[in-house]
Parts: sequence; structure tokens; C-alpha cells
Amino acid sequence: MATGERIELSTVTTANWVAKTSNFLVDDLETEPGTRIRLGLPSHWLTFVWILSAWNVGAAIVDSAADIGVSGPDLVADEPTRVAASLRPMGGRFPVSPEGFLDLGAEVPGHGDHFVALDPPSPSTIALDLTGEVRTHAEHLASVTPSGARRLVTPGSIRRDADLIAESCLGGGSLVIVSAATAEQLAAVGAQEAAEIH
Repeated sequence: MATGERIELSTVTTANWVAKTSNFLVDDLETEPGTRIRLGLPSHWLTFVWILSAWNVGAAIVDSAADIGVSGPDLVADEPTRVAASLRPMGGRFPVSPEGFLDLGAEVPGHGDHFVALDPPSPSTIALDLTGEVRTHAEHLASVTPSGARRLVTPGSIRRDADLIAESCLGGGSLVIVSAATAEQLAAVGAQEAAEIH
């Protein structure tokens, strides 16, 4: 919001990003059901892509003891495998390759547009392990309320983001993700996008 950037992802484009990221996770990072991924990203469209991609390959979103750490441009991660997102428009790469990290903007786009899980997650696969609470896919889906609303999303926790994306996917809703905005700007965006502030 501070830069005035606006990026709109259709269902098809989002699915494409999820497929590419899922292929990256499996082909390059050898992710499998049970792999633990910590997302150190702010509420951003890439955050939601990574939540869906992790679930797609059977990985769990966690806040400790992770196998893979995903960082923003601040490059904060100490996991065995470290990847970073520049958060530049449309998932662009870092101007200079981040030392000690895989650059998502360089690594993900070259992967395939379709993903077929050879070992798909089951209802009993762990989806979340956050602040000591563990949820399987079945438990997580049962804990949220499907929503067909268009929601205006401000920065929040990974748990909240995981709930929001599940609710929107189940109910056919959509998310408008806004950062670094004043109350007046939020109200203006909400009116422009016909979205309810969440």
C-alpha cells in the first residue's frame, strides 16, 4: 500500500503459482508428507500460495522445529533448508542472490504449471502445528466456517491466514490483502473492492 502497488491474482493464476511451488517443493527440496515448513512471511499473496502449496504436498505449516524456513527480504531463518522471497511485484527475484538462501523468485517460475501428488495428503495428515496446537487436514477444515465473502485482509498471524484461505477456498470467497495502510486507506480500499474489512 505504501508504494501504491496493486496485484490481482485470478483463481487460475493462483492455481498456477501453487502448482509451480508444489513442484519446487517436491522436485528441488524433496518435500514429502510430514515435512515441516515455517513461513516467516508477512500477510502477502505469496504467504497464501505457500500455505496452499505446503498442504498440497502433505507438508505441515509450523512455528518451530522446521525442516524448511521461508523468509521475506529480511533473510531471517536458521532451518536446514532456507528459502527467501523478495516480495517484489509478481514474485520477482532478488537483485542480488541472497547468500545462504534459495531465491524463490529465481527457483519457482521454471517449474511445471501442473502438479500431481504421487503421495497425496490424507485427512489425517498434519496441516498445522502452531503455538503447540496440532491440527490434521480434517480437523482444520472442520474448525473453519466456509465463506463466500470478499474479505479485506490486514497483517495477521500465520494461523489466521491459514484459517482465512481455508474458509475462502471452501466457500468460494476471495481475499484482498493490504499492508502498510492507514485506517482511511483501508476504508477506501474496502469501498473500492467491495470487500469487508476482516
